[in-house]
Amino acid sequence: IIPGLGARARAGRMDGSGECSLPERSSPGSAAGDDIEIVVNVGGVRQVLYGDLLSQYPETRLAELINCLAGGYDTIFSLCDDYDPGKREFYFDRDPDAFKCVIEVYYFGEVHMKKGICPICFKNEMDFWKVDLKFLDDCCKSHLSEKREELEEIARRVQLILDDLGVDAAEGRWRRCQKCVWKFLEKPESSCPARVVAVLSFLLILVSSVVMCMGTIPELQVLDAEGNRVEHPTLENVETACIGWFTLEYLLRLFSSPNKLHFALSFMNIVDVLAILPFYVSLTLTHLGARMMELTNVQQAVQALRIMRVARIFKLARHSSGLQTLTYALKRSFKELGLLLMYLAVGIFVFSALGYTMEQSHPETLFKSIPQSFWWAIITMTTVGYGDIYPKTTLGKLNAAISFLCGVIAIALPIHPIINNFVRYYNKQRVLETAAKHELELMELNSSSAGEGKTGGSRSDLDNLPPEPVGQEAPSWSSRLKLSHSDTFIPLLTEEKHHRTRLQSCK
Repeated sequence: IIPGLGARARAGRMDGSGECSLPERSSPGSAAGDDIEIVVNVGGVRQVLYGDLLSQYPETRLAELINCLAGGYDTIFSLCDDYDPGKREFYFDRDPDAFKCVIEVYYFGEVHMKKGICPICFKNEMDFWKVDLKFLDDCCKSHLSEKREELEEIARRVQLILDDLGVDAAEGRWRRCQKCVWKFLEKPESSCPARVVAVLSFLLILVSSVVMCMGTIPELQVLDAEGNRVEHPTLENVETACIGWFTLEYLLRLFSSPNKLHFALSFMNIVDVLAILPFYVSLTLTHLGARMMELTNVQQAVQALRIMRVARIFKLARHSSGLQTLTYALKRSFKELGLLLMYLAVGIFVFSALGYTMEQSHPETLFKSIPQSFWWAIITMTTVGYGDIYPKTTLGKLNAAISFLCGVIAIALPIHPIINNFVRYYNKQRVLETAAKHELELMELNSSSAGEGKTGGSRSDLDNLPPEPVGQEAPSWSSRLKLSHSDTFIPLLTEEKHHRTRLQSCK
């Protein structure tokens, strides 16, 4: 356990005469010698290091300890938290586990982060010991980059929430109305009416999809003047009402969007356009197209456009986080999906060629050519087996058995990484959402503790954060997501400091 910090006199040790004295030390030439021993106590863990080892990297904090005694206690305490002149021991309030990893640079020339250490905290530890990040192993750098992205995502979510909560008095009435409409349509969790509208939109998507399917049932169709079967008028009216709702929703979201170009080019908004556009194109062709082209061509064009109504089912992804997670997992699994297609393509080509060759001896063979055998190989390797084409010879049946076994193996191999990507992303989104809410709670707690006696509105809670103390070491509130504190030592709250940092509150 570290001796109590602050109990030791920072100005030096007093001898019997009451005068401050420093321990005797060798000359500067011998102090930098190879036989210098540096004793450090990091988080209660005592470590003996040698000068020749530390002098390999003179820019680091440990190497600066070799010659720090010449500068007096001011120099000593600028490098460490406490110093014992009798034991010639330097005390540091830092994470001992991280320190064990950092000193590997003196022995192996690289730093490897242990499993279980927060990458951001470890990076702060390396900054404290003045060890450059270039010595960090590549595998650890990837973890650090991933954690930085998570913190940036948390900061982005917090900023979005603060933007929604904040009201700028300088904004005009139209701008405030635009933000209210955008939050009402894009953020169902913002209010109860917004949640009702989101559920209504979800139900209308389902209703329009069901109506589209029911319109193809012959028993529900009616005959028009030319004797052709068309959709029932009631179903058409229901679809018209749904399309009207989708159109109104899209236009309101477009007009209230902060960035209209980004909104128009977004994938889900393109899906929304494809879902409502066929209706208006079909309506235009039905009423105006007959004058410019034959009626048969108009009907064929309308029928082709009706097929595009299937795109409206993808509108469900905008209201379902599960579908969005699945889309992201598939996007992150392009490599595994590519391997799956490659395995299947090789197997299809090999087994179709073998099947065609082995079945040529049979007089009633169903394998007329290798390209025709591709279909048999596809339905066999995917274990579908329609039965429209099958082998009749013994060697052909053996080839079929091997092909579907290889197909099962080829399909099963990439499935596990895809599932892992889905679970990892889903859990990560939940963690980020919880972290963003926790960050907001801490901001509210800090602002309430520091804002006693203050009046006046501010744009967000960020403006109410307590100022940085003057004349003492304190974390900067402007960089709250990148605080540098030890994982093992958390100072108690004093009367002058009633707030905690984010890392301390998490601990």
